[in-house]
Amino acid sequence: MATEVLMPRQGNTVESCIILSWKKKEQDGVKQGEVLCEVETDKATFEVEAPSDGTLLKVLHPEGADVPVLELIAVIGEPGEDISELLKQKGSGEQSGGRSNGRDSDASPASSTTLSEPAPSEPASAGASPADAAQVRTAASGAAAASTQPDDGSVGVSPRARNLAESKGLEMHGLSGSGPGGRIIERDVRKALGTSPAMTPAAIDAVKALGGRRPSAGTGIGGRITAADVAAEGTGLQGQGVVRPLISGEFPGPVREIPVQGVRKRISERMLASLQSTAQVTLNMPADARSMLAFRKRLKAANPERGLGGVNLNDIVLYAVSRTLVDFPDLNGHFLGDKILQFERVHLGLAVDTERGLMVPVVRNADLLSLKEISAEAKRLAAACLDGKVTSRELSGGTFTVTNLGSLGIEYFTPVLNTPQAAIVGVGAIAPRPLETDGEYELVPHIGLSLTFDHRAVDGAPAARFLRALADNLASFDLLLAE
Repeated sequence: MATEVLMPRQGNTVESCIILSWKKKEQDGVKQGEVLCEVETDKATFEVEAPSDGTLLKVLHPEGADVPVLELIAVIGEPGEDISELLKQKGSGEQSGGRSNGRDSDASPASSTTLSEPAPSEPASAGASPADAAQVRTAASGAAAASTQPDDGSVGVSPRARNLAESKGLEMHGLSGSGPGGRIIERDVRKALGTSPAMTPAAIDAVKALGGRRPSAGTGIGGRITAADVAAEGTGLQGQGVVRPLISGEFPGPVREIPVQGVRKRISERMLASLQSTAQVTLNMPADARSMLAFRKRLKAANPERGLGGVNLNDIVLYAVSRTLVDFPDLNGHFLGDKILQFERVHLGLAVDTERGLMVPVVRNADLLSLKEISAEAKRLAAACLDGKVTSRELSGGTFTVTNLGSLGIEYFTPVLNTPQAAIVGVGAIAPRPLETDGEYELVPHIGLSLTFDHRAVDGAPAARFLRALADNLASFDLLLAE
């Protein structure tokens, strides 16, 4: 019996994965656990293994394809096994109203080479026998009879139709009903779903959570509606994306077109959603860096056996942030619209620049770790990001984020919130600033600090006090270590 190979789901926020390469080709023999292909999520790369022994009978998506999670990507079976019925069923399941296998991917109808998950059961009248059609009408009438007619004179909706519409994020307003008295029944909802773009599971959840409506168009694979489309609909910016200019005589010379996908796509969606959905304010402040620099110099000169030579200035900042946040729980939290979560422990996000784009792994329980432990964990996570080996768990669960552009000579900048976190601190370059002491001025090295916070969760004064405290802790880092 043929075995389906589905695109695995890597975390609740992952909607699709890109197939980087196939390690096996059609008609190759495979063993259970052997790697079939390598795929890339919006966060990392991982391998898809064969779920059973057999022959790779069919590969359904080429390298470079962006495939929704839980969609069929390959079929394994016995040599020469007939899988045409399986492919036909998978390829036409949603169009013909085939029965769901329990996974609601809400995928759009597929072509002969792109198969989708079947939709939940639906009676189909097209091409049915008279007896079948009568059965459909009887079932529809029964569902309509179970509904109640509103007292205000508006069109009634059957319970099954309402449940289906809510599960798919479909707005009932404007639908025409074919049931008795013009009631909207399940068949009407399915008809509307069949003529509108499919939605990803995350988009459906977003519609339910935000109480919004289903967008009329999507920017996802095959026109699918994504969570970002739902967020844009809620802000009135649906359909106002940037249009790529045509390449013509006005743009002479070679041009390189780069698809927005994988990590880059996820970054673009998150940054746009962050700026559109939060009230971001940024404060800047310099911090005396003499104590940091002196301490770093001592570490470099320490006995190599103590393993302290690898501690750098960014590690020192991470340590200071983790200790400062303990006294400012407002900043170490998540803003969720109707509630704010304040965390006792500090799980520190660390922005890492990679060839694939920005990644933010999390140093967990940073407030409980020593400076040496924070340094080691930060380097391990950064290496995992650069090597493409970081896991979804290591990229989630942060309560506050630190991003550093100091090595590039940037003194101050405006970090973008890593929502739903309430704040993020940007670390700039160390530069000399004049400092007055007893009427005398001297140039003293200072490090630039930039704090962006969500004004819905934190007021300006508490945010400023946190930034002041962080600057003071860095200016007297030796005393901070002694506490």
